[in-house]
Amino acid sequence: MKKSYLYLSVLLLPVVAQAQETTKSHSPNIVFILADDMGYGDVSSYNPRSKIQTPNIDQLAKEGMRFTDAHSGGSSCISSRYALLTGRFAVRKPMSLANGPLIEKGRMTVASMLRQQGYATVMVGKWHLGFDPYLQNKEAPVDYSPPLIGGPVDCGFESFFGMHASLDLPPYFYIRDRAPVTPPDEDVSANSSINGPEGWNHNQGEFWRAGKIASDFKFEQVTPRFAAEAVSVIHNHASTTQDKPLFLYLALPSPHTPWLPLEVFRGKSRAGMYGDFVVQVDAVVGQVLDALKTTGIDQDTLVIFSSDNGPLWYDKDRERFRHDAAGGLRGKKFDSWEGGHRMPFLVRWPRRVAANHVCDQTVVFSDMLATFAELVGFQEIPRGMAEDSVSFLPYLLNAAKKPERRPPIIHDQRTVRDGNWKLILPKEGENTNANAAAELYNLQEDLCERTNQVSQHPEIAQRLEQHLSALIDVGQ
Repeated sequence: MKKSYLYLSVLLLPVVAQAQETTKSHSPNIVFILADDMGYGDVSSYNPRSKIQTPNIDQLAKEGMRFTDAHSGGSSCISSRYALLTGRFAVRKPMSLANGPLIEKGRMTVASMLRQQGYATVMVGKWHLGFDPYLQNKEAPVDYSPPLIGGPVDCGFESFFGMHASLDLPPYFYIRDRAPVTPPDEDVSANSSINGPEGWNHNQGEFWRAGKIASDFKFEQVTPRFAAEAVSVIHNHASTTQDKPLFLYLALPSPHTPWLPLEVFRGKSRAGMYGDFVVQVDAVVGQVLDALKTTGIDQDTLVIFSSDNGPLWYDKDRERFRHDAAGGLRGKKFDSWEGGHRMPFLVRWPRRVAANHVCDQTVVFSDMLATFAELVGFQEIPRGMAEDSVSFLPYLLNAAKKPERRPPIIHDQRTVRDGNWKLILPKEGENTNANAAAELYNLQEDLCERTNQVSQHPEIAQRLEQHLSALIDVGQ
């Protein structure tokens, strides 16, 4: 096993967090809202040319801090959610659900750490980190009488209402804690908009896969039902458990496919059914903010909004609607380019986080655990936990603090960033293609990743590749 990459793994462990005076005496409520497959350029406060208006998300920008260099844990659903909850880059273990839950028993998560600090921890929405038994796309019948193990309530959350994966992945049913609300015992056929009037690709529009479905599961009602559940959690908490702060993780299944905006949102954007679905996501943010205000706890609540990866938005969509869902960045969902993982990231905390402030500090989903630990005065993260988590709390509490170089970021098995330099290695199987080459970009000069500088700076590419290889070796 290689011993390099020490200044990432050693400097971060242990993370000793002495919260600043503004947070020592009292821990705020925390609400983290995660959209699904929503791009950097979909939010109008990030993209003035957006064909989608997002007034509620923009309100967070006006009343809080907008990060310009924030990244999910990867360019797909699973890796981002793993990094967010564990404080680890997803390359540290295989991101396959075929063997059951990805978060092993005893692994510290954001939820378990906050629960240890006295928080009421609640999750609503899309999990997508595995259960035992394995559910996704399983052809053999599943016995739903035993508890579903390895989900949110086994990873630090006191309660969970949601679904196992994306809204286009069977089986389709709701889960309450460890049990189905109604087992999926009916069949639903596959659906697609490929031949529809808007001309979407096969994996866009009203797309879902065939499989088992519960009788109470209606695709278009999933986002509204999760919104109502989150609002109920806030009201119940404010009325019954005021002695405890609340951590609410609301993981929306939208605007991931199937794009099914309610009738009231149809035609509200100029980006087709996708844009209308983003408008509905924005409305959910508004519902949550209204609930916090109505219950009187909004001034004592830190709210974060982000998305798990880039949009499923092709060049033809950008040209047709004149809407750039990636906000000028190159790439989309599943890509290593910035459009796949650079996300809208907004933080509001009245009287603590400066209003209408833009922060250029580099942050990653894996940083949430260390940030929250410092926020609540958690003294020491144990060795072997949250290895890739760096607190950015000082930037939240001090708007004048200048951006500093963060330890290297590993986006996926072939992508690493250190400072302004980013290396993307060829995909497996491309090494026999004479045209396949590593890509090296200086993001400060070339944020759209158009000029490959690997031939001009081979020494930088080599150094970054060594960082990537070292962490993957340690992780395996």
